[in-house]
This record gives sequence, C-alpha cells and structure tokens, in this order.
Amino acid sequence: MARITIEDCLKRVKNRFLLVNMAAKRVRQIREGSEYLVSSPKNEDIVVSLREIAAGKITIRERKEEDIKEEIEETEKIEEKEENP
Repeated sequence: MARITIEDCLKRVKNRFLLVNMAAKRVRQIREGSEYLVSSPKNEDIVVSLREIAAGKITIRERKEEDIKEEIEETEKIEEKEENP
C-alpha cells in the first residue's frame, strides 16, 4: 500500500494550516458516522482523511460574508447566555 505524505496533500491544498484544519474536521465527521470517501481498510481516521484530501475528495467551500456574520452573532449569543445564566 502506498504511503500518504503531507506533500501529496499539499498538491491539493496550498496552505499547511488549512490542511490541518481540513483533516481535523474530516476526522470529526468520520467519527460522527460519515462514510469513507476512499477505500482505506485498517487505517486510522486521520490517515483516511489525509488520503481523501490527497485524492481530491475533500474540497474547500468558500464561505460568504453573510454566513460568517451569522456565525459570529450566534457565537456572541451563546457567550452571553453562558456569562449570564
């Protein structure tokens, strides 16, 4: 079986920090029940997620400014509730 390397993934994702973020998010999805997008038996979730990224199965979705503002507002509401129970 071919080994996956960070360099393989960086051919698809140009930023190492973004790569780490993508892989971590995908691992969480897999652990919550998502199906594998590549055949990778007997590998740990992080290896599977890196294989998926290297294969081009995982892409970056651009977020709209409105979505970001909504997320910030939701976060602020949650923080207010936590501070003032």
